[in-house]
Amino acid sequence: MNKKEKRLAVRQAVKNTVLRDELNRSIQYAATHSVREVLAALLSAACGLDAAQVEENRARYGNNTVSKGKKKTLFRRLVEAFVNPFTAILFCLAVVSAITDMILPYFSLLGSTPEDFDPMTVAVIMTMVVISGTLRFVQESRSGNAAKKLLAMITAYCTVIRRESDAAEIPMEELVVGDIVQLSAGDMIPADVRILEAKDLFVSQASLTGESEPVEKTAAISPEQAGITDYANIAFMGSNVVSGSARAVVVAVGDHTLFGSMASAVSEEAVETNFTKGINAVSWVLICFMLVMVPLVFMINGLTKGDWLQAFLFAISIAVGLTPEMLPMIVTTCLAKGAVSMSKKKTIVKNLNSIQNFGAFDILCTDKTGTLTQDRVVLEYHLNVNGEEDNRVLRHAYLNSYFQTGYKNLMDMAIIQKTEEAEAADPSLVDLSEHYVKVDEIPFDFTRRRLTTVVQDKSGKTQMVTKGAVEEMLGICAFAERDGAVCPLTREVRAQILQTVEDLNEKGFRVLAIAQKNNPSPVGAFGVKDECDMVLIGYLAFLDPPKESTAAAIRALKDHGVTTKILTGDNDKVARTICKQVGLQVRNMLLGPDLENMSDAALAEAAEETDVFAKLTPDQKARVVSVLREKGHTVGFMGDGINDAAAMKAADIGISVDTAVDVAKESADIILLEKDLMVLEQGIVEGRKTYANMIKYIKMTASSNFGNMFSVLTASALLPFLPMMSVHLILLNLIYDLSCTAIPWDNVDEEYVASPRKWDAGSVGSFMIWLGPTSSIFDFVTYIFMYFVFCPFFVSHGVLFHDLTAHYSGAELLQMQAAYIGMFQAGWFVESMWSQTLVIHMIRTPKLPLLQSHASAPVTLLTLTGITVLTIIPFTPFGAMLGFVALPAAYFLYLIPCILLYMALATSLKKAYVRCYGKLL
Repeated sequence: MNKKEKRLAVRQAVKNTVLRDELNRSIQYAATHSVREVLAALLSAACGLDAAQVEENRARYGNNTVSKGKKKTLFRRLVEAFVNPFTAILFCLAVVSAITDMILPYFSLLGSTPEDFDPMTVAVIMTMVVISGTLRFVQESRSGNAAKKLLAMITAYCTVIRRESDAAEIPMEELVVGDIVQLSAGDMIPADVRILEAKDLFVSQASLTGESEPVEKTAAISPEQAGITDYANIAFMGSNVVSGSARAVVVAVGDHTLFGSMASAVSEEAVETNFTKGINAVSWVLICFMLVMVPLVFMINGLTKGDWLQAFLFAISIAVGLTPEMLPMIVTTCLAKGAVSMSKKKTIVKNLNSIQNFGAFDILCTDKTGTLTQDRVVLEYHLNVNGEEDNRVLRHAYLNSYFQTGYKNLMDMAIIQKTEEAEAADPSLVDLSEHYVKVDEIPFDFTRRRLTTVVQDKSGKTQMVTKGAVEEMLGICAFAERDGAVCPLTREVRAQILQTVEDLNEKGFRVLAIAQKNNPSPVGAFGVKDECDMVLIGYLAFLDPPKESTAAAIRALKDHGVTTKILTGDNDKVARTICKQVGLQVRNMLLGPDLENMSDAALAEAAEETDVFAKLTPDQKARVVSVLREKGHTVGFMGDGINDAAAMKAADIGISVDTAVDVAKESADIILLEKDLMVLEQGIVEGRKTYANMIKYIKMTASSNFGNMFSVLTASALLPFLPMMSVHLILLNLIYDLSCTAIPWDNVDEEYVASPRKWDAGSVGSFMIWLGPTSSIFDFVTYIFMYFVFCPFFVSHGVLFHDLTAHYSGAELLQMQAAYIGMFQAGWFVESMWSQTLVIHMIRTPKLPLLQSHASAPVTLLTLTGITVLTIIPFTPFGAMLGFVALPAAYFLYLIPCILLYMALATSLKKAYVRCYGKLL
């Protein structure tokens, strides 16, 4: 991130903080003051605003529109796909090579001739850059705009009451602070509102807060709460009315709403992930080596040979030789290969970089509802007063839930489903809806907190069945049914009941009580007055159960060195129960209100030791993720709601699931299309394999190129001729790079994927320094052998190159020198390729190569093909065009033992490197 981007990010963060503070103040005031005071503060009235007041409030508070994130232009997306520190240096090399190898020869400038025209270097570099950039651009373009999806969830119209008219439908954007709105079942809340009057109002705000159950909203003044979503008289934009109706006044619109602050967070630029930081750091290490080596080669060759133009061209070829041109393509290919592998497991990879992050993250933060759990309520227990499973309790619960005509909530549906499942084992539960008829009902209300139905069986027996909150149910019960007999509800029995319920609550269950009474008042005269002297028959315990694969997935993550932390908006008891069910140990727990008083430094320390965070706001989730990243962790966040979008943006990798809202899916980097969370383990393994093969290529190629260039630098200072022409270096580099294109498909040791892997740019430099000069040792041996033994024996009849002028002259001297140089360069050309390519098999694994670990078939095939092709070149007309002389067969009697010794030394140094640094890759 450059300075300008940092300033913009800071400015956006400050803006978001100001918006949140304003929102908190306005919501707190509206919730804790009377309706009259709130309306007066908003310059409104119960009959609504007039036209002048609408315009005044619009000018004062703004429109009800949420700012969209600035969409990236096509040009910017292209720049981001193609430009990074490494491709920038490749572009520079391509430009310089175009000048020296194409423009100067074409126009015969500075001693160049048209015969020197050579576009190969430029073509190779630009091809690699274009292929890798295009792959990345196409993949990244598939990502949609999360903020756009977020805004698309809001309905276009709302019902508003203004003085000039009765209730009227207006576009949501025209709503202003102070407007009076009407809400009914099915409506989306159009802004943040204060409830003025309500009737049985249930609002689902799960996607905002993570609460799995619809919450009751009333008009009563609320005491001050720790979090704004805890106010029972405030409803928020983006939530929806499940049942009931209400009249409310708008207290915040647009960006000033809770929803607006989330949209702002989603539309912000994603954080710079550890993958981006790592690849950039590695690129700069390679660039620094180049910036040291290239001027050094230029100066030494210029001073020793006296031909500064040739020295400049050779220095450029050294720069190209040091540069692993295939790096952008190999990296992109590794990532794309990982994405394809994940797609076969029904996992969508939206952001290529996330594949490596998948393998690198050591902390997984996850929401609870919909990710670890099934996001549905299940009736776990139907217990009698003694705490024993009893189908008679289930039967009465079914009669209550099935025959009530109001809103059937998730618990009613769970009761009906449980009864249908139990029919096969208990005939008394079969076809209850046909054996009973409904006589009357007393609907649920939030004052009584219970619901009553009156049913009649075929014999004419009338029965009243009531279910509701435990405390309220105990208030209307005079008896309890125990051991098949009805007994008075004594203080001891009541205490036992409350203890049982408390135990269930501690385990995270939501508990309802169920009671009945036979032959109540005559038909047509039923009422609340009849809800008395009832017989308590048992309890119903509900839970949002974990997904079947959750426990196994968490164990697999732990085995792979990943710590799982729960970040949920739900309460601590429910969170603790889910953790217990999925086998997640709760070492510590922090609640949202606790975070408000903690500095980032204190939170960072606490976050590392805390497994569960409950009752969190969306901002608090993002904050926890951010402080963990600042402590050096690579963090993944898995969620499925609007309230998770900001945390996904703050994480190194955002993961969503099949049941998530569109916003969460669009904010995520990875989307699991199946409910099987074991895909997480497969993704981690794939990510670590991807990283292993990327860093394998970088270290092997960088060290090999560094060794070659070190050899060239030394030889150019000591030899009377260049050990290899620039075109030879480029061809050697090209064939080697092509033989490396199979590395994304290489095998990776099982031990390597057992723990998280992070980028370590420093290890690339140390690896180059340790392993690079190893090849130079044998290069020097080859120099000595070729210069003092082989070339004199087969070319100059025992005369050394520097003595040729004493024995030959004229054309014969030039011919002898060309043959001497041609055979020398051919010998080192072949030796360099053999050593550079075969050592791949030595240093691709810390184990013994070929015996304990072997390369994949594609890698083996391509490396052997590269060696074969390059070995043949000196024997072909093409080799003669390059100035090579065919090597005698006796050369291979030297080459084979030389390479074997090199492989043995490289293996020994590899073992020493592992002992010194604790790892190879």
